[in-house]
Amino acid sequence: MDFINYHSYFENIVKTDATEQVAPYNDVLYYDYTRLNWSRFNRWLKTGKLTDEIIASVAKITEPQNWLVITEPWCGDAAHVVPFIEMIARLNPNIHLSYELRDAEPFSIDRYLTNGSKSIPKLVIRDATDKDLAVWGPRPADCQKVYDSLLAEKASFDTIKLALQNWYNVNKGQAIQAELNILIASVLG
Repeated sequence: MDFINYHSYFENIVKTDATEQVAPYNDVLYYDYTRLNWSRFNRWLKTGKLTDEIIASVAKITEPQNWLVITEPWCGDAAHVVPFIEMIARLNPNIHLSYELRDAEPFSIDRYLTNGSKSIPKLVIRDATDKDLAVWGPRPADCQKVYDSLLAEKASFDTIKLALQNWYNVNKGQAIQAELNILIASVLG
C-alpha cells in the first residue's frame, strides 16, 4: 500500500470504537497503545526536521529505487521511525515507497528477521528490479542498546516502553537519519 492507504488504515483503527475492533486491536492495551502511536506518528510528520546530510544523500539517488517499509500501527518504534522514512522518500522522485503490514500477506517479514524475531519497522531498499540492496531496522543502534540493556535487566514492558519513548523524544529522529544516510551511501557505492 502507499502512504495514503497506510495512513488511512491507521486512522480507521483509531477512529473505530474499541468495542468494534478486530484482533489485535480488540485488546484494550493494543488499542490504547495504537492511539498513542497515532499521536506520535502525526506529531513527527508535522514537527520532524530532516538534516542537511540526509537531504544531500537522497539527492544523489539518480536511479529508481523501491523502498518497502514493513510495519504495523501498534508498533511503538514504527510510530517514531516511519514518519522520517516517509519524509526522506518524498525528497526524491526516484524513490518509490510502499508499506506492508507485518501480520498480513505476503508476510515478507519472514525474510527479514532480527535475531529470529519479526521485529519492525523494517526498511528494505531495492533496485528497480526488486533486488534487495539494503535492509535497516527495527530501531537505531543506540536505541537498540537501551532496549537490550533493559531486557537484560528484566525490566517490565512498561519500563521498556517508557525508556524507548523518552529516547526517541530526545533524539528527534537524528539517529534514524544518520543511519539511513550511511545506508544510502553504501547502496550508492
